Amino acid sequence: MIDIHTHLLPGVDDGSPSLDVSIPILQRFADEGVEVVVCTPHLEAGRIARAPHDEYETIFRELTARAPRGITLLRGWEIMIDVPEVDLSDRRLGLGGSLAVLVEFPRMNVPVAAARELMRLRHSGILPVLAHPERYWGCTPDMVRAWRDAGAAIQMDASMLLGGPNASKLARALLAEGLVDCIASDNHGDRRSLSGARQWLLEIGADEQAELLTRGNARRMLDGQIPLPVAALPVVERGMLARLKQLVLGH
Repeated sequence: MIDIHTHLLPGVDDGSPSLDVSIPILQRFADEGVEVVVCTPHLEAGRIARAPHDEYETIFRELTARAPRGITLLRGWEIMIDVPEVDLSDRRLGLGGSLAVLVEFPRMNVPVAAARELMRLRHSGILPVLAHPERYWGCTPDMVRAWRDAGAAIQMDASMLLGGPNASKLARALLAEGLVDCIASDNHGDRRSLSGARQWLLEIGADEQAELLTRGNARRMLDGQIPLPVAALPVVERGMLARLKQLVLGH
């Protein structure tokens, strides 16, 4: 598996507070089969010119030095599009230095011109990877479809499959309509991971989707390629939702 959205760079945002928290999580990820983890601390688009690249690189090297064997760590950012028309072409902003840039909108105030901004970013030469649209207030499958049509890749949080009733319903609807390009943990120094979602997909017979959503498309984006289409999920029976809860929440 490849996890392109985590907050495991310690002590820099609302994610992991220390190396002593991050290292056991990375070990758990390795044990679960995660091979690549991208550290994506928060950054506001309006502060791009003052992004602490060098400071965070020092912290990243400390984390890498203590990371478990079998895990490759990469750097990136989760960039809040708080102002329009920002240049995100600096490769230091991309996931692992790629042309794929993880972006998000304010959760309670998605811009009316969101699709236009995503299209502008795509036309600038980068691939905007929109984080967790299922968490945005008022979001619908039609909105997500418009954002994908504008050129964005869509990243869903694994935990949102069992989030609040609105978020979880939307998350499953997006998967059912083939509107998600990859899944990530969005781990903030806690129990969140990709493994439960991947196992659930395999158990419902969605082997191809599991591969693309938890590895294949992430690999493509890190390699500078656009993600492949993910087929709509098969019909999920009620009992499989209980199994999903067991896998994701561990009970």
